[in-house]
Amino acid sequence: MSSFLREAPVGQLIRLITRNRVLRYPEEQPNFELPEPWTRLLNDESKGTTSPSAFDGSRSSTTLSSSTDDSDNNQADTRASVSTSPAALTRSRSVNQDTISVAQHRFDIEQQHELEKTKSIPITPRKTKDGAILVDWYFTDDPANPQNWSDMRRAMITLIICLYTFVVYTSSAIYTTSEEGVMHEFGVDDTKASLGLALFVLGYGIGPLLFSPLSELPSIGRNPVYIWTMFLFVIISIPTALVTNYPGLMVLRFLQGLFGSPCLANGAASLSDMYSMLSVPYALTAWVSAAYNGPALGPLLSGFSVPVMGWRWSLLEIIWAAAPVFIAMFLFLPETSTPTLLLQRAQRLRKLTGSDRFMSQSEIDQQNLDKRAVVIDALIKPIEITIKDPAILFVQLYTAIIYGIYYSFFEVFPLVYPVYYGMGYGQVGLVFLCILVACLLGVTVYLSYLYFYMNPRIVAKGYPIQESRLIPALIAAFGPTIGLFIFAWTARPDIHWIAPTIGITIYGATVFVVMQCIFVYVPLSYPQYAASLFAGNDFFRSALAFASILFAKPLFANLGVARGTTLLGGLSTIGIAGIWLLYFFGARLRSLSKFAVSVE
Repeated sequence: MSSFLREAPVGQLIRLITRNRVLRYPEEQPNFELPEPWTRLLNDESKGTTSPSAFDGSRSSTTLSSSTDDSDNNQADTRASVSTSPAALTRSRSVNQDTISVAQHRFDIEQQHELEKTKSIPITPRKTKDGAILVDWYFTDDPANPQNWSDMRRAMITLIICLYTFVVYTSSAIYTTSEEGVMHEFGVDDTKASLGLALFVLGYGIGPLLFSPLSELPSIGRNPVYIWTMFLFVIISIPTALVTNYPGLMVLRFLQGLFGSPCLANGAASLSDMYSMLSVPYALTAWVSAAYNGPALGPLLSGFSVPVMGWRWSLLEIIWAAAPVFIAMFLFLPETSTPTLLLQRAQRLRKLTGSDRFMSQSEIDQQNLDKRAVVIDALIKPIEITIKDPAILFVQLYTAIIYGIYYSFFEVFPLVYPVYYGMGYGQVGLVFLCILVACLLGVTVYLSYLYFYMNPRIVAKGYPIQESRLIPALIAAFGPTIGLFIFAWTARPDIHWIAPTIGITIYGATVFVVMQCIFVYVPLSYPQYAASLFAGNDFFRSALAFASILFAKPLFANLGVARGTTLLGGLSTIGIAGIWLLYFFGARLRSLSKFAVSVE
């Protein structure tokens, strides 16, 4: 329990206040002794002998820097961490991509890890050419390694990240039932009132471009970004609910989205830190489900209260939801980034031994890098890859269109269900439950595909080509178009309300499957740039969603619900052609791309 509290933000605060007198790390305990392979290395050096470069029956969990002996570099290409996180491994450039895929390499490592981690095998530290000792996990079952945490602990952390994501996404659309009150309060038209939703979405599209690079710096890690931005999210939510002028409300809504965005930028990375490659798709499904259902359930949460309590009530609900989540994060959310954890261990070992030779791999990798250049590159790289790589260009455009259509529902539903079927705000919110049903259907289909087909195939035959991840999307890609057409031409007073609702359910379930396939395909095909690509995808999706919220009302006002939705359905056909072309020609496109993993 002490190790659990120690890693959480509250533990770091307690350690700071008590000057490390409580919740100490093992290296800070008076009776701490380095494991035998480490002491043997230090003793050999003190006697003037050279430590062997072999592993002596155990393996190193760090890749070596360019300063390592050439003879060791060849070994490092085929032997990597028994415990390094998938996110760190995908960023590693030491794997020989001309002979083995990164995905297969990671899977082989994890399989060996599963066989060895219960044996508590000491991990022999390695030494670089210039004499630095690479700090690593002490044993294959080192409890400090997030990959070795208990299932219960990982499940609780996953739950916190999912709740965090759900609250942020819900905070976007929960505002929609307040738009009429904003119009009356500040004397603005419906387009200006809808800016409160649009600017929030734009904010959490821009945020990942800023916060994702920060979380990838080992000296910062994921937790400080999570905690400080969520703290600001809660604080800013208070004046947002009390503001008395329209410009102030819009600025605060944008800042809410901006500071809520790290869950979108880093949520998947945090889960990848803890789970193996076979398990992480299941965790990602839970996380995506939280993000997917958040906007849909927002109108339900405020639909019955706002008409009674006033338009500010939805903004107060954001505070009541976000504050408990922040407290849970502060008390229980640990750091999961392997480079950050090993950097902190290296700092403790330097203090313990008085030797500056203990260094983490991330310190060696980044000692000559300008942090400002890293951040600037992270801002430019998503746009560069999108422009130069046809496969990524399609992914960005398609997901942006799907996301934009999704947010247009918040404008078209009030034109259909209250007008044609006489529903109130609360009842319209209940209609949004069809997105929850759609999500459950999509989860069932996608997890069945993983459990019964993909994962058994990987275990038996190894990793197939990346395009095999798109197989469920080949059929699901037809669903968004079908669902939108059903909604468009059944949303009429003489047809029961369940008919258009079924159309939206089909749309939602199939979009979920397509998005899951794409979000797994991208990091497997472009592992070195996965963080940049997801940050770029967040930006492109949110930018189009921002625009769609503003153009949806004029679109439906001029074309009507049927023709307007039909137009959106026509746009969604881009995905049908694109997914099939990507499946058949994706390998060829990757072979021509300087950003993608080489095709085996």
